[in-house]
Amino acid sequence: MLEGQQVDLKDQHIVIAAITSCTNTSNPGVIVSAGLVARNALAQGLNVKPWVKTSLAPGSKVVTDYLTKAGLLDALSQIGFDVVGYGCTTCIGNSGPLPAPVSEAIQAGDLVACSVLSGNRNFEGRVHAEVKMNFLASPPLVVAYALAGTMAVDFETDPLGTTADGRDIYLRDIWPAQADIEQVISSHVTRELFEARYSDVFTGDARWSGIKVDSSSLFKWDTESTYVRHPPYFEGMTRQVPGIQNVRKARVLAKLGDSITTDHISPAGAISPDSPAADYLRSHGVAQADFNSYGSRRGNHEERQIGLRARR
Repeated sequence: MLEGQQVDLKDQHIVIAAITSCTNTSNPGVIVSAGLVARNALAQGLNVKPWVKTSLAPGSKVVTDYLTKAGLLDALSQIGFDVVGYGCTTCIGNSGPLPAPVSEAIQAGDLVACSVLSGNRNFEGRVHAEVKMNFLASPPLVVAYALAGTMAVDFETDPLGTTADGRDIYLRDIWPAQADIEQVISSHVTRELFEARYSDVFTGDARWSGIKVDSSSLFKWDTESTYVRHPPYFEGMTRQVPGIQNVRKARVLAKLGDSITTDHISPAGAISPDSPAADYLRSHGVAQADFNSYGSRRGNHEERQIGLRARR
C-alpha cells in the first residue's frame, strides 16, 4: 500500500527517478524542458507513480533561480521533484532509503527494480544497493519515466496515463515545443542571475562561516574523526625510491563476473545498519542517523577497509 493505493511492484518498475546536478548546471535547455514537461503533465492531470522516489538536485542555485522566475520550480515540486540539495546526490548513492513497502517488495520478490537519472553513473551497486538496473536519461525524460513508473514503456504507443474523462495522454501530448523552451531561456536565464549568485560564492551560509579552522598550511588531523583519519601508508617513506622487487608465487585475489562493479567492491552508497562499517561507527559513538555514506567517509582508510572486507 503506497499513498492509499494498492500497488503490485514488478520487475522493471522504476523506484528512483532523479534529476541530478551534473546535467543541469551548464545546460538550461534540458532543465527548462523538464520543468515544462512537469507543468504540462499537471495540466493534463498526470502525476508520478507512487512507488517512484523522485528528487531534483541542482548543481547551482542559479538553476532554482531561473526555474522560480519561470514558474517551473513549483510545477516540478507539485509533481514530486522537490529540491533535495545542491550537488552530487543519486549518482554517488545518496538517494537515501526507499519507502519500507517498496524495499520489502523488492526483497520478497527478488525484483529487478530500476532507477532513471540524468547523471553519469549507472552501474549496479552505485545508485542504490536494492536497485539492479540503472538508466541514464535527459531531465525531461526522467520526468516522463517517473510518470510511466516503469522502464517497460514505449513512449510512441503506450500512454502515460488518462484524463478524468478517460482520454489517454501520451508523451507527445506533454512534450514542449522548442520555441517554448527558447522563450523561457531568453526571458529568465539571464546574466544578472549568474552574477548575483557567484559574486559571493565563497561566502557560504552561517554554518559554513561558523566552521573553526586553524590558519596553517598543514592539515590538522583529528584523532577522533570518523570521516578523515591519518593514513599510515606513508610512514617511514624516504626520498630515495627503493628498488623494485620481484613478485613470486603471486595468486589471483579475486576473479569476478561481468555483473560485479567497482561499487560492489568499494561502495559509495549508504552505509547499511547491519554492515561491518556500521559496527565500526557504533564503536566510535556514531548514531545510526549519522552513518551517512561510504562516499562521504572515503577519507577514512579504516572504514574503507571495512567496506572492502564486507564484500569479500
